[in-house]
Amino acid sequence: MTQLPPDDSETLLKSLRQKQGNWVEWGKACQQLQKSGYSPQAIFEATGFEPIQQNQIIVGSQVYSSLEQAGVSEAVRSHYSHKGSDILYEFRLLTQPERAAAAELVMQHQLNADDARELARSIKEFEHLRTLPAGFSHHPGDAVAYQCWKLARQKTDLQDRSRLIAKGLRFAHTQSARQQIEQLLVDFTVEPKRPAPKLPVYRLESEEELPRLVPVVGQMPLTLSDLQAVPLMEEIEPFRLVKFAGEQAWVPLPGWQVVLRAEDPVAILCDSDRLPNQTSSTQETVLVVIDRSKRQWNADSYFIVEQSGQLEFQWFETETTQPLLGQVVIVVRPKRVLDEELAKDSWQIDE
Repeated sequence: MTQLPPDDSETLLKSLRQKQGNWVEWGKACQQLQKSGYSPQAIFEATGFEPIQQNQIIVGSQVYSSLEQAGVSEAVRSHYSHKGSDILYEFRLLTQPERAAAAELVMQHQLNADDARELARSIKEFEHLRTLPAGFSHHPGDAVAYQCWKLARQKTDLQDRSRLIAKGLRFAHTQSARQQIEQLLVDFTVEPKRPAPKLPVYRLESEEELPRLVPVVGQMPLTLSDLQAVPLMEEIEPFRLVKFAGEQAWVPLPGWQVVLRAEDPVAILCDSDRLPNQTSSTQETVLVVIDRSKRQWNADSYFIVEQSGQLEFQWFETETTQPLLGQVVIVVRPKRVLDEELAKDSWQIDE
């Protein structure tokens, strides 16, 4: 952490309060203040820049600096120096050359932030393909055109198909890409989209399926100090997760074959709405078991990957170059408790 002199900090805060300079300078100022120890909340209270806005302009200004280093034209630099922090923020996961090409494409077609997000996603998905599709280049315009071409081939509705063909022709950068899309005007073959597989979800139903984890002191003969060395164990619901004094934690799972077959299993707790392809409106905490030894792609499984520095669950329809960190083995839902107070008094149930 680099501590700024008080006068320098106050100068930066004043420039933000008065909105001096452009948004790129604001982003750099916010970053300097955060690095010197100011929290996003403190900066917000002193300047009016909300934490989410600080994050956007900080990341956007970093992307803008990379555009300058990439040698983009003066027109592009001038355009984004006045507006576009929300657009450049969407390019944070792209490489420097990809950012430069994407920024020019956005300016050329006057795209908004939502379009920029779709463009960035198309570029990353295109990048993960093992082989370059016939007729398409690495240009971001061709990446969008390929997505349109791919989706159009899956459509049976002529209106949807025509809309995607028109969009693909609009963004196609190379003549060969245009030819691939134009071919769809005479070739009406439909290639149905492969449905995403269902997640292997299982709900705990009985008390026997949720064992209790007990720490082991050791093998006798043992001393009093051995007994006292075992830390206090506290179970955390709904899965009876156990934490010790250190950083380690364990969670009990039944001996299901799918769990026993895992070579390097680890468990992740998350809210159910973070799982892909979830249609249920009910949100609950679930336990996702990952086998870290399974890193080979297959179309029938979900995998855990890193996105923007965070772990996410994803399904890939085709083989990908995205590093796979492990395969989802099973998703466990907690046991339903209809009346928790009643469950505590077993004598009431016996009667």
